[in-house]
Amino acid sequence: MTGLKAKKIVQKILDASDIQIDGNRPWDIQVHNPNFYERVLSGGSLALGESYMDGWWDCEALDQFFERALRDRLDKKLKINPLLLLWLMLKANIINAQNRAKAFIIGKRHYDIGNTLFSYMLDKRLNYSCGYWEATETLDEAQEAKSELICRKIALKPGMTVLDIGCGWGGFAKYAAEKYGVKVYGITVSREQMEYANKACQGLDVKIEMKDYRAVKEKFDRVVSIGMFEHVGFKNYRTFMKVVGQNLKPDGLFLLHTIAGNTSENSTDPWIGKYIFPNSMLPSAKQITSAAEGLFMLEDWHSFGEYYDKTLMVWYTNFKKSWVKLKDIYDERFYRMWSYYLLSSAGSFRSRRNHLWQVVFSKRGIKKNFHHIRGIF
Repeated sequence: MTGLKAKKIVQKILDASDIQIDGNRPWDIQVHNPNFYERVLSGGSLALGESYMDGWWDCEALDQFFERALRDRLDKKLKINPLLLLWLMLKANIINAQNRAKAFIIGKRHYDIGNTLFSYMLDKRLNYSCGYWEATETLDEAQEAKSELICRKIALKPGMTVLDIGCGWGGFAKYAAEKYGVKVYGITVSREQMEYANKACQGLDVKIEMKDYRAVKEKFDRVVSIGMFEHVGFKNYRTFMKVVGQNLKPDGLFLLHTIAGNTSENSTDPWIGKYIFPNSMLPSAKQITSAAEGLFMLEDWHSFGEYYDKTLMVWYTNFKKSWVKLKDIYDERFYRMWSYYLLSSAGSFRSRRNHLWQVVFSKRGIKKNFHHIRGIF
């Protein structure tokens, strides 16, 4: 295929979303390398991301580009290398990429890349999940409102025990222990997160350990999982729910906070899987409810993915402003990779390709004194 023909094909695909090559609007792309077109046509979304990291193309507002492209499902129109597609299918259906032996890969490759980076990008408590921007103006306020919302939904009371699966840097654990006087046991697959969280929660009834969720064998009044279910994998959704059920007291409540997609998938975007979140995938509503069926009663389902768009844009602004302090640690290719990750993710939520859900489950049904969950937001 000639370069000119490849360019015409790419432009025809982009026309559906009113995106121009070398146009002058914020969402138009500027192509610097003529080999870009053939590379993207043969490599799909993986090649699109890698070519951006290599500086082959730019866009003034990547978030707006992806909002348009993902809204019109342009990613489905880009072909993918048949051998890569075959490998992804085999990997998803034959290999359990999220088994116990592989559970700590995401910690090493993503969450352990540097607390300095995350401290500049996130809020003061290092909450690495969607903020709740209802009646709030700053990232700190939005993240505190999210923690408060969760505490109220699960009706926390002093003296209760809470299991925090995927506790991150301890943001929720610290908030719940300080504000509600509960005892929190948090688990993470990241050594950096564990060490930071234990220091941040000193003096509180909080214990953070580096452990796979399948290794927990205690009973708790409440269980929360905030932004961790995306790493569980479709082969393990049922196992995850069973583990939660085994560790939750009969009258307990379980809150699941997760990014999700519109359709049931068994793999993630190739670029995201290779560079950002290895072995990750987004669940669908069907996959969540099927995994929980017979184990839990669904009490509440709250969708606020539009707030993840805003959260990501604030994270990107913080990252960009802090680059002058970070560039001695990371190189220019990392800057382009991380910017692409944050802005493409913002576009995915804005286009409603991705969602953010909080789901409350009970084991035996919510009693009347828990009716405060209704109308809480």
